[in-house]
Amino acid sequence: MTRKHGNDENGHPPDDGSHPNKHDIDSQRDELTDNAESPADTPAAGDDPAALAQVLAEKEKELAELKDKYLRSLADSENARKRIRQQSEESVRLQKEALLRDLLPIVDNLERAIEAARGSTDPKSIVQGVELVLRALLDFLRIHGVTPVQAVGQTFDPLKHEAVDHVESESHAPNTVIAEFHRGYQLGDRTLRPARVAVAKGDTETKANGDANPGRNGGES
Repeated sequence: MTRKHGNDENGHPPDDGSHPNKHDIDSQRDELTDNAESPADTPAAGDDPAALAQVLAEKEKELAELKDKYLRSLADSENARKRIRQQSEESVRLQKEALLRDLLPIVDNLERAIEAARGSTDPKSIVQGVELVLRALLDFLRIHGVTPVQAVGQTFDPLKHEAVDHVESESHAPNTVIAEFHRGYQLGDRTLRPARVAVAKGDTETKANGDANPGRNGGES
């Protein structure tokens, strides 16, 4: 086989330097990579002492401003708490004064009733005077939201009643209030003082007491 003119034995054109070979391309690529990975030896902005001092001064100023805002906010919060506490105490004081002021006329009526009873020989008039004072006092309680608790004839309610005695009763259903020793009162929906009552025993309790004391029911044969 004859070679074409100007080609080497493999048929490639001769390397006259006009086309870069693979070795030259790899060398150029490595040089570009080295240059990219090695930044220029120029001083960074953060390395300047004057710039660092300025940044530090700005941060210290910012910190001082934040501290001042925090102290002001803390002082405002403390003043608000004191003001709310003073307002609350003042409100309680005014309510107490109003309550006691409304109670004074009842004291006046009671004093007049006592004075009238001292110079009277009629027991009926004395009772009427005391009843008037009691009625005024109950009206005073009602105006302030205090009402008596209904007890006798009602089913025992531990939230409103305090059982101090259990009584056997054939005319009352078990767990029914049959007597009141101490009247109870409510303030709105809440129990101000429970009523002290006697409650009818249940069948189970009555039977248990009878079994424990057989002599009470039929005696001994």
